Amino acid sequence: PYDRIASVKGIGAAKASLISAALELGRRRLPRRRRAIRSPEDAFALISHIGGRDREHFLEIMLNGAHEVLGVKTVTIGLVNKTLVHPREVFAEPLKERATAIIVAHNHPSGLVEPSEDDMQVTRKLSDAGRLLGIPLLDHLVFSDTEYFSIAEAGLM
Repeated sequence: PYDRIASVKGIGAAKASLISAALELGRRRLPRRRRAIRSPEDAFALISHIGGRDREHFLEIMLNGAHEVLGVKTVTIGLVNKTLVHPREVFAEPLKERATAIIVAHNHPSGLVEPSEDDMQVTRKLSDAGRLLGIPLLDHLVFSDTEYFSIAEAGLM
């Protein structure tokens, strides 16, 4: 921006430097816009790096009212084919962060992303708890390092 500012008639090099510095300071001081989640693809892009792990990782993505990411947290790390999840652990951090919604996700080390009956039970339990707490569960993704299954997108929530 210095060149554009310096090209304005009546603004010399010193004034252009001062204005440039003030603009840069303002840019650095303003909070950065948070990443918004608009689709399961957006959520998967945020967590796909966990997909290849050799144990199940159960994650939550906490969102504000504009569905911007407040944070991503690993809730539990389980075994090769199972992880224990309880609403108490899932909703503790979103309550503290004043989240208005969450998305949960867990990887399947096998690479198969079809949700199990246990996955569906956990989804129902968390959805019920979220409704009660006023922090709705928007989706539950089952994922690998290359693909995902969205329980909400499949109409199973």
